[in-house]
Order: sequence, then C-alpha cells, then structure tokens
Amino acid sequence: MAEIIIIGGGVSGLSAGIYAQLYGHSAVICEKHNIAGGNLTGWRRGGFVIDNCIHWLTGTNPVTKTYRMWEELGALGGVEVLQGESLYTCEFNGQTLSLHRDLQKIKQEMLEISPSDEKEIKSFIRAVEAVQALSGIAGDRHSGGLTPRRLVYGIPALLRCYGVTTDGLAARFSHPLLRSFIRAFFGGEFGALALVTVFAVFCGENGGVPAGGSPAMAERMTERFKSLGGRLLLEKEAEKINRTGNRAVSVSFTDGTVLKADYIILTTDPDAAFGRLLDLPMPKQLKKLYSDPKMKRFSSCQCAFSLNMSEPPFRGGYILEVPEEYRAVLCAKQIIVREFSHEPGFSPAGENILQTIAFCYENDAKNFIRLRDGDREAYSQKKRGLADAVQKLLTAKFPQLDGKLKCLDVWTPATYRRYTGSKTGSYMSFALPAGTLPHRISNRIGGISNVILATQWLESPGGLPIAAEGGRKAVETVLALEKRAETAKRKRARIFRAESEAAPETV
Repeated sequence: MAEIIIIGGGVSGLSAGIYAQLYGHSAVICEKHNIAGGNLTGWRRGGFVIDNCIHWLTGTNPVTKTYRMWEELGALGGVEVLQGESLYTCEFNGQTLSLHRDLQKIKQEMLEISPSDEKEIKSFIRAVEAVQALSGIAGDRHSGGLTPRRLVYGIPALLRCYGVTTDGLAARFSHPLLRSFIRAFFGGEFGALALVTVFAVFCGENGGVPAGGSPAMAERMTERFKSLGGRLLLEKEAEKINRTGNRAVSVSFTDGTVLKADYIILTTDPDAAFGRLLDLPMPKQLKKLYSDPKMKRFSSCQCAFSLNMSEPPFRGGYILEVPEEYRAVLCAKQIIVREFSHEPGFSPAGENILQTIAFCYENDAKNFIRLRDGDREAYSQKKRGLADAVQKLLTAKFPQLDGKLKCLDVWTPATYRRYTGSKTGSYMSFALPAGTLPHRISNRIGGISNVILATQWLESPGGLPIAAEGGRKAVETVLALEKRAETAKRKRARIFRAESEAAPETV
C-alpha cells in the first residue's frame, strides 16, 4: 500500500483521492482553503446561494463512461438530474432562437427563421449528430453509437467545422440571428468544434445539472472520499515539495509541518506550481502549450443579483448583446444571464437569483489582477461599475426587473487568481482553438519519478470531467509505477537466489 499526498482538494484532487482509496492505497488530500471542491463551489450571501461552477455537467447520460465515473466518485449520489428545456436563448431585432434540448426543434426553428441558410443549417446539425454518435448518445433515445451510415452522413459535416472558429462558422450563415446564435455562447475565437460539442452534449441528455448544483456535488465527492478512509486536511497549504535526487520524499506546509509520502499527486495550475512548489522546470509539452499564442487562457467577470419576483422573465440562460458604450466596462460583447428557479433552495420564498457571466481573455484578466494588486479602492469601484452596467442591461432588456434587482456579489479574474493561484485567474484550461482536437498530454514530470500531475491543464478546454479524469489517470500511473517496482523487486530476488544457488560451498 502506497502513501499518497494529494496537493489540492478540487475535483482533480478529490477524484485522485477516491480512486487511490478504491485501489487500496492511503491518500491524504491537502487543501489550502476551508472546504474542498476547488472551483466546484458556491457561497451564501444573505439568504441566497451563489453557484460558481456548473452551467451543465457533461456525463449525466447513464450510457456514457463519464456518467459511470461520476457514479464511482459519488458526484451524482442518486440525486435528481435536472435537464433544462433550453441551455440559452439568443435574440436579434425581436426574434429569438434557443438551444433547445430537442435538436430537431432547433433545426426546424433555424429553417423557419432563414430558409436560405438551409444547406448550412443541415450541415451544422449533421456535425452535432456526428459528435453525438461518436459519444454514444445519438438517436431518439440518446444511446446510439457511430454506425457506417452515421459515419458517411456526419463526418464530412464535422470536418467542415474542424478548421474554423465560431466567428468563421457564423459567417457561413446569411441571417443575422443565426450568426448571433452561433457566436453568442463562446464569442468568436473558440474553435467551432467546441460549440458543436456543447450542442451535442446538451441535446444528447448528457448535460444536465445535479440537484443542489456545485456546492452539493462537491460535498458528495468529499463525503465519498472520507467514507473510503481518506484523510482531508483543510487550511493546509503546501509550500514546497522536498526531494532527494529524482524522488520526492515529503511536502512542507506553510504551518511548519512536513508530511512524508511515497507518491505526490499535484493538482494545481502548473503555471503556479513549477518553480514554487517544485524546483523543476515545467515539462516541455506543457511549456509549449503555455507559450503557444493559439492556446488562449480565459476567465470571466460575474455578477449575482437577488430578484424580488416569484417568476424570472425567462427560463434557462439568456444571452444579451452588450452595447458599444458598455463593452469597455464589461470587457465583452455579450453576457450570459442564468436563472435558478430550478433550485428553490437557493433563494427565499417568492424570490429568485440571477447570475451573469462575461468571458474575457488573458490581457483583460491580467488588467483586473493588476488593478486589485495596485489600487484596492479603484478595483472596488471597477466592480461596482460592472454591477451597475449589468443591471442597466438587464432592466433595459426586461423592464419588469426595474426596482426588483439587488447586487449580491461581483467576482472577477482577480478573485479566481486569489482562490486558485492561477496567474491569469483562469478556472479552466486553454480555450480550444480551431484546427485542434482535444488530447491529453503526459502527466509525468522529467527529473522526478514519483510526482504525478492531475490537472485539467493537461487537456483543453479543461472543465469538470477532464479534471476528474485527470485524477483517475494519476492514480493509474501510480499503480503502473508500483507494478513496475514490484516486478523489478521480484527480478532482483530471482537473480539473488540464482547467484546464491550457483555459488560454490565453502568449508
């Protein structure tokens, strides 16, 4: 049985801890905050719960491998999975279009809006169906795989999306609402395959939300780890991984304590770990990603508002175009608004909560971080300006909200930097660029044999399933190293016995 220290108690760390215990090892998770879960978290403001993370959870369709992984991790825990009727709604000049759960309904509405775009609409839908087939969630029952017919029917359409951004994909449509619909969710710089995948997941019953949202899911995973005998040390911030030669021997913590281990699993943002926690350079594959201008890091500015109304003016998500005069303030061309009527426990009776998210890329994220570090009062004013601008946009679009909204909280890339240690306030991995397929790079570190990476940064675009899979892969690497060590030990024992038997007897 190996003694494993896991640095970081987010989804990667909890996953690594759970699988380590399941495979018979002894795991201790060291988390610098007072709760586990990492970005899978939420917090209270007054009588309201703010959910930081889950917009939808990939892996809620029981036929998928990811679902089985979530079950093993205790993430679903038998709770109801809420499948919304739509993920988001987009508007242009009074016309609306929604990403419905029913893919054929989306297709029909797109055709009704713009018959002249029929060729591109059908091609896009075929691409979505191809991803569903590759994921095993195709067909009316969302349980079908890739057949020869689907291969011939869908793969060419999928390849048409491979080399373009969402801006490039949107440009293929003539109708302005369809163009807005395509670029609204991610903006224009993501690879179009990312958007195709979102459609495929949500319309394949594979993107629901477990009841209780992010905080409850984090609690379930934490309890799963502890129920298996794992140890969780909170407010335990790692300071340095100590090594002798090419092996780590212990971890020093900011409270002055030192813990020894056979293996160390590192789950933090690598950019914040190498050269600080570990006195080794970042692995070449990772360093190449960080230095590649195509691999963009992103964050967001978010606001939460209490809504003094029993019913929100829309369901699911709504995407608002940001007028020119607000774009400098919000650092975005559109904002996503989410309502939480599906979570009655998040608000007092008769009220609701609205949250907005505006994505921003690395330069804007760093500006927020520098502002907070250099002038805390100016940073606070910036946050108040964000909330005011968003509230004006909401009431302009939905006049019935006037006088009904109250800002509960604002958080920015600087918030995420403080919470995660990421230099750019990133809470996911690199944005998936055009012409790139997701692939996982090695979790090994040159120059040290027993420190394993388990982080979403090993695969774009990161997110909860990739983080959880990273934890599982790290434990599988430990198992392989243990097996190799045991094989070598047995080989040495055989050689010793053979040499002993061959040695001449002495009198």
